[in-house]
Amino acid sequence: MKAFEFKPKLFTTLQNYSKESFMADLMAGIIVGIVALPLAIAFGIASGVSPEKGIITAIVAGFIISLLGGSKVQIGGPTGAFIVIIYGIIQEYGISGLTVATLMAGVLLILLGVFKLGAVIKFIPYPIIVGFTSGIAVTIFTTQIADIFGLNFGGEKVPGDFIGKWMIYFRHFDTVNWWNAIVSVVSVIIIAITPKFSKKIPGSLIAIIVITIAVYLMKTYGGITCIDTIGDRFTIQSQLPEAVVPELNWEAIKNLFPVAITIAVLGAIESLLSATVADGVIGDRHDSNTELIAQGAANIVAPLFGGIPATGAIARTMTNINNGGKTPVAGIIHAVVLLLILLFLMPLAQYIPMACLAGVLVIVSYNMSGWRTFKALLKNPKSDVTVLLITFFLTVIFDLTVAIEVGLIIACILFMKRVMETTEISVIKDEIDPNKESDLEVHEEHLVVPDGVEVYEINGPYFFGIATKFEEIMSELGDRPKVRIVRMRKVPFIDSTGIHNLTNLCEMSKKENIRIVLSGVNSKVHQVLKKAGFYELLGEENICPNINVALDKAKAIIEK
Repeated sequence: MKAFEFKPKLFTTLQNYSKESFMADLMAGIIVGIVALPLAIAFGIASGVSPEKGIITAIVAGFIISLLGGSKVQIGGPTGAFIVIIYGIIQEYGISGLTVATLMAGVLLILLGVFKLGAVIKFIPYPIIVGFTSGIAVTIFTTQIADIFGLNFGGEKVPGDFIGKWMIYFRHFDTVNWWNAIVSVVSVIIIAITPKFSKKIPGSLIAIIVITIAVYLMKTYGGITCIDTIGDRFTIQSQLPEAVVPELNWEAIKNLFPVAITIAVLGAIESLLSATVADGVIGDRHDSNTELIAQGAANIVAPLFGGIPATGAIARTMTNINNGGKTPVAGIIHAVVLLLILLFLMPLAQYIPMACLAGVLVIVSYNMSGWRTFKALLKNPKSDVTVLLITFFLTVIFDLTVAIEVGLIIACILFMKRVMETTEISVIKDEIDPNKESDLEVHEEHLVVPDGVEVYEINGPYFFGIATKFEEIMSELGDRPKVRIVRMRKVPFIDSTGIHNLTNLCEMSKKENIRIVLSGVNSKVHQVLKKAGFYELLGEENICPNINVALDKAKAIIEK
């Protein structure tokens, strides 16, 4: 087994770094930094923290992910996927609880990388990923309804759950502020049409600049003061705060551990998906384990400065690629650009209308929903559709932690069911046709199965899902041959339940004076059986390399 190697892409790319590469990274980094600004502010506010917390996350986590990451072009920071989780944690455990959960998630991500489990994350079924991503998109859209329509709840607290939110929205829909609605709609329109005119400058930035200026002029000269801005709700700190280590106690760790697992799994999935998509565009190959360690380090350091969970961001990573980013230097420059904005331009953010940020998040949720992919998956086998819909509705109605846990359990059960269906057990009593043993005509004589001998052919894994099937077939036959040959040439592995089942078969057969002979056991299965004590139970001479030897052995036993 290869020893673990931690190889950040930054250090390998700097070996042949040139002025041309730096200029390309500089331009890409500046543009990505500008693109990240409105998203970081919007994600911060939607998550239930102050606007600068989103930017601090993009600065600290973005810097660390580019510095230590396993991808050349990955851009890290806060993403829409975490909004629902973060908001729920803050509601229940407060900011200190979010800090502890994020720190634990960071440690888990580092452990995933150290133990080389980066590839395992990729085995999470696609319907689960689409299900919870679409569910998060619907939930993000739901959280923005109040700001889109400027609803006034008269001091009534907005529930954290999906159904509760919509119930309070309907109860107070008569308080709609139509100016807010107009601001949101115009913001969405600007973001939607910008790509037709500009590929470089993001629509979200144009919308925020245009709408902020328009609302400022309306307030100053038009007397329209009913449109809430960031400054009406938050006091913005234009500085990078000092690192603060939170108090850790066992009770908090125990309560927040399931949430930390959700953050870690979601962060791992999103970052590795983003890196994989980037690989396909630039023709490179990222190091998934190094990337996970970088994501873990980012999620340990960022919360110390008041940041929120971070991961690889697909949209910003693609913006980096499209604008010429070559190496992780672009990601570091993006973090520096955001730091300069935080220190010198952040006071201007107080004039940004909340309805405009809601419009930005409406577009984020639309892009995240992947409704075309969702629709296409509905045409797939029923088992996949079941996993997709259950994960989606659990994400929307309950929360992401429940959705991922239940979705994975259902996917595992359905997978085991499919494996069980592919494993077959057949009984041969008369003769074996060698011509049916492969796809070649070998023209050999049929192998005769002597009287008093039965051959049981197992085709597929011999694990806990199939073990009882063997017993059922034998009980259905109800006969008592002198020798049972268990042919295992097509058994790739055997688990503890299979060993237990096979042991019971041997012991029961011994009581009934029936000899068991194993045939065609591969080397892996052979080693497992040896460790389990089958040499002592069965006799090494009764474990045969192929069916010819096994039949000769059976004849010798009968003729005794």
